[in-house]
Amino acid sequence: MANGEIIESYVPARLDRMPWSRWHWLIVVSLGATWILDGLEVTLAGSLGGILTRRETLGLTDTQVGASATFYLAGAVLGALLFGYGTDRLGRKKLFFVTVAVYLVATGLTAFSWNFASYAFFR
Repeated sequence: MANGEIIESYVPARLDRMPWSRWHWLIVVSLGATWILDGLEVTLAGSLGGILTRRETLGLTDTQVGASATFYLAGAVLGALLFGYGTDRLGRKKLFFVTVAVYLVATGLTAFSWNFASYAFFR
């Protein structure tokens, strides 16, 4: 590959010939659940923006609510870079569960935020 030669792979053909199994269902359900959780996170944050500005909650300004969405996206990009590198080193399976655990813990801690800084950090 270093000198420009093309290496032919038969992996896609092999995957097409494999029968659908329990393993495939586990992958589809796991990735689907993660995708739903991610969508839920974005939707909830947008829906709760008005409530987060109330004085009896976090009392955030509109600017801070918008900035929290920015922190969420920045965290997603940074996490993709760091965990992507880790995936190359440790394997997809291990890092998939680690990233889901980090996501769930951080999302749970968001409920216990006491000010904007903690809310933004947990996002």
